[in-house]
Amino acid sequence: MAAKDVAEWMIEFMGQDYWLYQEIVVYEIRDRFGEDYVYFNESGNLAISRAVLKEFRKLTEGKLVWERGERAWRPARLDEAGKRTAD
Repeated sequence: MAAKDVAEWMIEFMGQDYWLYQEIVVYEIRDRFGEDYVYFNESGNLAISRAVLKEFRKLTEGKLVWERGERAWRPARLDEAGKRTAD
């Protein structure tokens, strides 16, 4: 298993849903793939590993955007091609 595999799974997990919520997917990643792909951030919250997010960005560049307020990814609109997909 590699970070890219987890990132690909995240895309599959999103499926046809409009939003991919970090709070939900991070626990799914931990349960399915283990502790190597998540960590506790400075606030004490479970977070997706940087390696997984890096692969996720590569796979979704120009396709998904990160909505900070929702803490979720959603499909990019045509006018958002240059927006980052994750923080």
